[in-house]
Amino acid sequence: MPGFVHLHVHSSYSLLEGALTIARLAELAKADRQPALALTDTDNMFGALEFSDKMAAAGIQPIIGCALAIDFLDQDSGPRPGTGPMQERPRIVLLAARESGYRSLMRLNSRAFLETEPNEQPHLKLAWLEDESAGLIALTGGPGGPLDAAVLAGQAQLANGRCEALQRLFGDRLYIELQRHGTTAERSAEPALVELAYTRGIPLVASNEPLFARREDYEAHDALICIAEGRLMVETDRRQLTPEHRFKTRAEMTELFADLPEAIASTVEIAQRCAFRPRVQAPILPRFSVGSEGAAVDEAAELRKRAEAGLEQRISNHGIAPSRTIEDYRERLAFELNVIAGMKYPGYFLIVSDFIQWAKGQGIPVGPGRGSGAGSLVSYALTITDLDPMRFGLLFERFLNPERVSMPDFDIDFCQDRRDEVIGYVQERYGRDRVAQIITFGTLQARGVLRDVGRVLQMPYGQVDKFCKLVPQNPLNPVTLGRAIDDEPRLQAARESDPVVARAFDIAQRLEGLHRHASTHAAGIVIGERPLTEMVPLYRDPKSNMPVTQFNMKWVEQAGLVKFDFLGLKTLTVLQTAVALLRKRDINIDLRRSRSTTKKPMPCSPAPKRWASSNWKVRACGARCSTCVRTASRTSSRWSRSIDRARWPTSQPTARASTAWRSPTTSIPSWSRSCAKPSA
Repeated sequence: MPGFVHLHVHSSYSLLEGALTIARLAELAKADRQPALALTDTDNMFGALEFSDKMAAAGIQPIIGCALAIDFLDQDSGPRPGTGPMQERPRIVLLAARESGYRSLMRLNSRAFLETEPNEQPHLKLAWLEDESAGLIALTGGPGGPLDAAVLAGQAQLANGRCEALQRLFGDRLYIELQRHGTTAERSAEPALVELAYTRGIPLVASNEPLFARREDYEAHDALICIAEGRLMVETDRRQLTPEHRFKTRAEMTELFADLPEAIASTVEIAQRCAFRPRVQAPILPRFSVGSEGAAVDEAAELRKRAEAGLEQRISNHGIAPSRTIEDYRERLAFELNVIAGMKYPGYFLIVSDFIQWAKGQGIPVGPGRGSGAGSLVSYALTITDLDPMRFGLLFERFLNPERVSMPDFDIDFCQDRRDEVIGYVQERYGRDRVAQIITFGTLQARGVLRDVGRVLQMPYGQVDKFCKLVPQNPLNPVTLGRAIDDEPRLQAARESDPVVARAFDIAQRLEGLHRHASTHAAGIVIGERPLTEMVPLYRDPKSNMPVTQFNMKWVEQAGLVKFDFLGLKTLTVLQTAVALLRKRDINIDLRRSRSTTKKPMPCSPAPKRWASSNWKVRACGARCSTCVRTASRTSSRWSRSIDRARWPTSQPTARASTAWRSPTTSIPSWSRSCAKPSA
């Protein structure tokens, strides 16, 4: 088989530009028995770790790279008055040959986002490459690169100067890239590039820069470009590619460059020089320190000391659960501490308790705890949660279990208005270069992609809107456009009767599921034990002043970072405001006091084995008292009848039914206000 490796490839992480998912890239490369494949998305490394993991699983050598814009400082790239948008800077392709090169690439890509002005596209300054070029292989970027742009502009001297600068930085790791898609620009630039390569002794390399899979995907990709740029497909004065920008086989590429076999051979040579790929690793917790000097401590011993002291304080303030003894609490605490120490998680508990205690000390409202973390007595002792798990019979094993090893995960609620103060404390405590938010990606889903495609095809808005409303909207279990068409006869009829509709449906289905945009996770924060740019590349969300990891929540943990959830809860803000308003009227309320910790908790009997399906209020409250269940059963029946009468009124509705519907709270049973509600 001919030897060729794709070294300039875009996935769907080249947002609204690439139409190839990483899974699809693996399929195509495996089908052609390609030994290696590079990922070089535009301006980012969003898919680097995912690509590395999935390609290796498919038996293909992954090569991690990135197409980055470079400011050579030899032209004015800024906008001029009355000239429209700024000129796009040329891009080169950087490939990680060794581990040092991969880390350099992460730092460079992070700087491109974090040190570029918000109104400019991410780019590198040429000087930044001085200390970061070791371990990297550079391709000149093809038609969008600095050499092609200068040659096409008739500036041979500029092209020679840029080539000299790159050669000085990369030496024998620089390759002049040639692409052949049949465009006039490529044919015009190639002779000068070949001559420049031979004159300066720089090897040539062939690439194809695939953006979609097959020739028949070209129209859908053209629509994707229109969606990205807000243009229409009938317009001709816009960016257009060719059907040749598909993922070509090795045989096709070898035939295409039959007159320059050295350019094909260089692809294999580069693949052989790239001997590193990032791997998934276990999360690495930052070291917990105490004191102003930041002295390191024995985390297990420190956790035990704080938990034991905290438990004594909790028992002194709130007492113990009925039918329990202090010794029971101490035994449970010792058991949990041993499990936590055995799983190497003392640092996690210390870090979480530290910023929660700081928040409470600053008067910032903090939630009492939610999820399985409420089942930990250690959390209760450290004031991470305010629920006594022994009082409610909550299981620690739901949170941490040595037989099911996974990172602990506290979902922590903070006042929405003061959440940023807590994050600011964490940044100061551990270093601003070690704390970041987590990226998320929006995708082209069924309804959205159908609207986008309808717009670029100039279909009537009302017609597209009617089709979109026939597509089920279920965020928890999204329905694909193909399934919606199969299940809806009206969509099938429209497709069969109108070729424009059929075309729109076909394009939309090809684009569905691709990444559309990047944003920031609402709650996730990562804290690293070293500067984050040594572990993950960083991104800047235009709506946030805080750096964001380029890997999403799934892959950032597999890169070795630990996620902490800082949820901003509006309910806490409202409650705090209400308490402040009441305090002005000399009414003092302490929200930290809970009926569940009073000296005389309400006794509960075991709940009946079967509850009627209509007793939804019982299940929602979680009440256990037999009396409450019987009361709820009667009330629930009256509630259901009232709702039925309100939904299906008779010709003369009764006053009782009307009143019940207008004010349903009058039917809420008293037990929903008096019984303690067990936590999950």
